[in-house]
Formats: sequence, structure tokens, C-alpha cells
Amino acid sequence: MLVQVHSATLVGIEAAICEVEVNAASRGFANPVVVGMPDAAVKESLERIRTAITNCGYQPPVHRTVINLAPADIRKEGPALDLPIALGMILASDGKVPPDLRQYMIAGELALDGRVRPIKGALSIAMTARREGYRGVLVPRENANEAAVVDGLEAFAVGSLTDAVGFVTGQLPIEPTTVDLEATFAKAAAYEIDFADVRGQEFAKRAMVVAAAGGHNVLMIGPPGSGKTFMAKCLPTILPPLAMAESLETTRIWSAAGKLPAGATLLATRPVRTPHHSASAPALVGGGSIPQAGEVSLAHHGVLFLDEFPEFQRSILETLRQPMEDGCVTIARSHSVVRFPSEFMLVAAMNPCPCGYLSDPRRPCKCSLPQIERYRARVSGPLIDRIDIHVTVPGVPFDELRHARPGTDSATMRSQVQAARERQRERFAGRKTMLNARMGPRLVRQFCPLDAPGEQVLKQAMTELGLSARAHDKVLRLARTIADLDGAEQIRAEHVSEAVHYRQLDRQH
Repeated sequence: MLVQVHSATLVGIEAAICEVEVNAASRGFANPVVVGMPDAAVKESLERIRTAITNCGYQPPVHRTVINLAPADIRKEGPALDLPIALGMILASDGKVPPDLRQYMIAGELALDGRVRPIKGALSIAMTARREGYRGVLVPRENANEAAVVDGLEAFAVGSLTDAVGFVTGQLPIEPTTVDLEATFAKAAAYEIDFADVRGQEFAKRAMVVAAAGGHNVLMIGPPGSGKTFMAKCLPTILPPLAMAESLETTRIWSAAGKLPAGATLLATRPVRTPHHSASAPALVGGGSIPQAGEVSLAHHGVLFLDEFPEFQRSILETLRQPMEDGCVTIARSHSVVRFPSEFMLVAAMNPCPCGYLSDPRRPCKCSLPQIERYRARVSGPLIDRIDIHVTVPGVPFDELRHARPGTDSATMRSQVQAARERQRERFAGRKTMLNARMGPRLVRQFCPLDAPGEQVLKQAMTELGLSARAHDKVLRLARTIADLDGAEQIRAEHVSEAVHYRQLDRQH
């Protein structure tokens, strides 16, 4: 008997429909065979599936069984096909196919005792099911909340193979899972950290506001203990809340990578990823024989914080240039090309010299000039050029640390950021570009007009500081963001002057 069960397989972060066809013959050898480009995990699942079927009290097909995974030109990976294969084998052996079986997309990993274990990519599977017109999805209990966020689709949670068989045969009614998205986002809006806890550093905090308002990348330079890491962790507290579309896209990446916590619904706060400087290139940008998302994609719509920036291998840092420029990572393999989104804010931190105390009045620097030059040369000029803001974060004096009033808090900074971003939404309405940092040369010329004093300040900076043509455009983008924070349509001289101050490394060359 032939039984068809609908499921899906992940290709990057996308879910492709996979039709599981189980044909149980009336004669022949009992050993089943899987065809349709399965990987090793799918091939070796047969013994696990047959054991689970037996331990749940069902009878697997006693004669030759052929399992076809269609379409045959897409590689099938992972254990998510365990549950649909097991259901197909049970129904083929029983000889009865429920009429509404085709209305559901089914996915899940099986344990030997028949329990259904969580899988990767449940959200992508649910989104594909809705797009293709399925009534609902049958997923492990731990993935039900994740799948239930998709409107217009019912998500049914099963804890065992017995539950799944009972549901598809109509013997066990299961209520669809529901989630309260408003409560999820409201709970996530409360942060445990705040910029008010940063003593002093008002200039650096102003730079963080500018960066958040325009989506600019930031490099903080300062001695150890000056607050660089804490400010980087506070940055999401001043960014606008995740929109539903942003949350869905980011959650899909985390789910496909297996990083989403069990029972989680959505990522409701912007992610912050802090890879160690020993991270490999595939870990940072993605890759592997089976392409997986890297840190730059896990930081999609969030913050990628690279502490001890020069300690990363230079060749690995160079791999960041394409994701920073294009907003996505393209990984090509002989059998497929996979794209992972990677629109993130890069926040990097470094010491001014190897010992960390150059220009620190509290401790003398022990580094020679060649040592300092070699240390800074670990980060290439083209990569530095893609970082809009270079800001000095000096050590905090004792009096400010102990007796200064709390500085600007995150709520105040966030209101400034949101107002500036609203002006950008109006300015770029109908365009793909939504942030000042992503303006191309044509948009820079169109939306960055200068008054006469501003033109003079920029000319003086270009002449005296030796700024490059690329730095010229970056100064204009920064000035545009500063003007937006100021509520000004025209970029004035003070806006240009502040933007030039944020190009510290350009001024040192």
C-alpha cells in the first residue's frame, strides 16, 4: 500500500516541502530502503524508527518497504523526517489512510521509546505550510509555541508517536496551541541593564545614540575597564523594539541553527552576539559542509560585538567586509547556494596599544611606537573604513565614578533614536534603504545638502586631515544622522563638525 505524508526539509533557513512516500509491498524482504537524496542522519534513522514503532505497540510493515523523499533533487538532512516516515510506515501496514492527512505538514525526531524530540526550523516549516495552503502543522511539544506564531495556521503539539497516530486517525483530539504575542513582547521590553549605570562617558554615550539612530558601526578605543563592553551590551536598550517582521526573520535564523531555547515563542529583543577572538571563519560568518548560520547572521537585526578587535585573526576579520556591505552571507557549495541574512550593527572595542594604557594619565604606557603600529595594523584599512564611528573611551576618574550623578538613561536615549529613525522612514519611504548608514552615493548627494558654513567645515577637514573620498561620504552620512537627532532638515556646520570628530582613526593617519 502507498501512503503519502507531507513534511519539510531545511535548506539554509528556508523550509522546502518534502513529500514522504511509503510503499509497503505484499511480498519481498523486510528491510526498508530510503531513496530521494537522504543524508546519513536520514539513512540511519530507519532502525530508530522501527524500534520506536515496535515499542509503541504498532506493527511495522513486514515486507519490503520503499520510502521515497520527494523531490529527489534536494538533499534531505537531519532527523525531522523521523515522525512522518514512522506515520507512513504505520498507516501503510494498517492499510487505512485518513482522508485529511494531506492537510497537515508533519515533522519531528523520534526517540527509541516513541517520544517526539524537538527539531530545528519549526518556524520556517510553519511559514512554508501557511504559504502552501496547509491547514496546520504537527510538531514536537517543545516547538509548538514557535510554530503557533504564524497567523492562519494551526499548530498541534505531540509528545509521542502514539499522540501523532491518534491525532491523524481522529482517535485523539488535540487542541491547537495558542500564544499571546503581546505579552511576549511586553515582557521582553524590560531590560536589566541601563545606560544610566554608565558613569561619565557622556561623549561615548552620545556616539552610541548617533550610531543607533542611523545604524552606524562603532569602534570604541580605550584602556581596560573604561566601560566599553558594558556600553556595547547596553546598546540594544536604546534601539527601537523589534517589529514583528524583524522578529520572525531573526527567530527563523536562530531556530534553523538550533539556538532557540526550548519552548520559546519568538525572539522579542534584538540579539547581541559576542564571539570570542579565537572564533573560526565558519563560526563567525557561517559555512561548513552543511551550511550553517554564523554569528553575523545570528546577530541579524541586532548587535555583533567584537571585543579585543585586533586579537581576531586578520584573515577572519576580512570575511566581515562582504556581510557588512551586502547585508547577507552567500555560501556556495557544489550541491546548493545558501543565503543567510546578516543586517547587523558592528560594535568593536580595542585598546589604544598592546598594553592598553596609551594616553591614560593614570598609568604609563610601556609600548614602543613600532609595537603600537603593528598592533593597530592587525585591523586592515578597508575594514576600518567600513566602521563609521571611531570614538575614544577614556578611563573614568575616581570622583566621577563615586560621586557623579547618574548620566543619561536608556529611555531618554531611546526616545531620541526613535524620533530620528521616524524621520528616516519618512525620507526613505518607498526605498529599500531605511537607515542613513546604508545610503549609497546617489542618496548621499540627494539627502545630505550642506549650508555654506557646513561646506567650509567639510572642505577644511578634507584638506587638513587628509580624509579619503570614502571618509567624505561617511562624514556626510553621520552628519545626516546628527541633523536628524537635532530635528534639522538642513545639515549645518555643527553637525559636520561633530561627524568629523567621530573619525578619529582618519585623523591619526
